[in-house]
Amino acid sequence: MMFKSDVLRGTVTGAALLLFASPALASDAHIAPMTDFANATVKQWIGNDLVVQAIKAQNSRHAGLSQSDIDKMDKDWRAQTDAGSKPMIDAVLGNALSRFLADQKNATGGLVTEIFVMDNRGLNVGQSDVTSDYWQGDEAKWQKTYSAGAGAIFIDEVEMDESTQTFQSQLSMSIVDPASGQVIGAITVGVNVDAL
Repeated sequence: MMFKSDVLRGTVTGAALLLFASPALASDAHIAPMTDFANATVKQWIGNDLVVQAIKAQNSRHAGLSQSDIDKMDKDWRAQTDAGSKPMIDAVLGNALSRFLADQKNATGGLVTEIFVMDNRGLNVGQSDVTSDYWQGDEAKWQKTYSAGAGAIFIDEVEMDESTQTFQSQLSMSIVDPASGQVIGAITVGVNVDAL
């Protein structure tokens, strides 16, 4: 990843300078390494039986939810992010899948900034860190993976994370039940592009 300080110090090669100078090229530079990371690492995570079983259990529990039920759950989650009492958030962060995802994140040594798994409605099943909302079903990370079918990978644009002052992107993948071959959910992984 290029930084203006590199250009000012004269440490950028001609090809890298072209990459830095061209927003179109720079915006795509993260696609190949993030795809490699998805195929080499994230696929192992989503193949874990704990991930598959947690999603299947939540899909079963949430089968009867209406859109108004989902909207209410999302509203409750958002209210709890700033509240003193967080029973809904605590329940998700305390489950076995969330502990597994936190372990995977921590094992990357700062490469991964967050991981969350969604069910067949786009609702969080487990997560390494608190997300700002509970329902992801109205966002590209879920729509371009779960709805796209098995093997779908969506890599979002690189953005500056103000809290960490690092460039980050999210990669998302559909999750398949190996027993049935059916898509049952999706995963989103925040990646520190500087570290990648």
